[in-house]
Amino acid sequence: MKSGKPTVISLFCGAGGDSVGFEKAGFKIIFANDIDKFSCNTFQKHFKNTEVICDDVNDVKLPDADVIVGGYPCQGFSLAGPRLVTDKRNLLYLEFARAIKDVKPKFFMAENVKGLLTLSGGKIVNAMMKEFSSLGYSVGYKLVSAKWYGVPQDRERVIIVGVRKDTGFNFVFPQPTHGPLTGRNYVNLRQAIGGLPEQNEEDIYDSGFSSRYMSRNRIRGWNHVSFTIPAMARQVPLHPSSDSMKKIEKDKWVFTGFNQRRLSWKECAIIQGFPKKFSFDGPLVEKYKQIGNAIPPLLAQKIANGIMKFFK
Repeated sequence: MKSGKPTVISLFCGAGGDSVGFEKAGFKIIFANDIDKFSCNTFQKHFKNTEVICDDVNDVKLPDADVIVGGYPCQGFSLAGPRLVTDKRNLLYLEFARAIKDVKPKFFMAENVKGLLTLSGGKIVNAMMKEFSSLGYSVGYKLVSAKWYGVPQDRERVIIVGVRKDTGFNFVFPQPTHGPLTGRNYVNLRQAIGGLPEQNEEDIYDSGFSSRYMSRNRIRGWNHVSFTIPAMARQVPLHPSSDSMKKIEKDKWVFTGFNQRRLSWKECAIIQGFPKKFSFDGPLVEKYKQIGNAIPPLLAQKIANGIMKFFK
């Protein structure tokens, strides 16, 4: 450890959702990498003392660190996408594995979409587990929902945690803090964004609604959690104050009125769990992209707390 705090490398760092969570848990983020310039600019703005390299992960030399975290690109695994085994993005986990092999951190954490578990009949996730285990790690994964941990959003993700075997540490995935079995209600949209001032028009993506958008309900009421916040601005859910939608046939919905607007990027960021003053670099669609691709900071913090037990 350097400076008295366990150190973290963030790969595929995006805007820094996982880093916000790990920092709050007491870690020091010393290095970050992404290939997207807007994400790198956002990250550097909020982590001024972190070395941020905006380049292909293949070309990056990594420092020593206690933990490596990252949400390697998940589009190739998504249930909403083509889910091709041959998709090159599906092989980026090998670059993540290379980083683990080179740095030999005590822990690593990776996050990915639910579709990872069923791609190619489960062969992909099994290959990942075998690869990580061969590097000397005890590896486990769990499908979790962000709303279990106080994030006001239906967001199911696979969390993979590796523990270097020579540490002798037994990592335990955090128990839910919200939901029917906990005695605490999920955090809803009213609690998350109900008190915000009226949003500026330039902060709201305003375009037509495609047939794909109209293929399912896109609005949740104030007393519910949000739908998943996506990376594509066109697919962002409607604000709770919008008129409701009605199903008229299979995979076809219509608006019941003329009042509808998507959530602003600021509202999306808060629903993801970013601090209210957290800003994002780039044009509007790039802001939505960074927010939708991020690991909810609070979810990352819960995992980080479990890892921090080793260092304490």
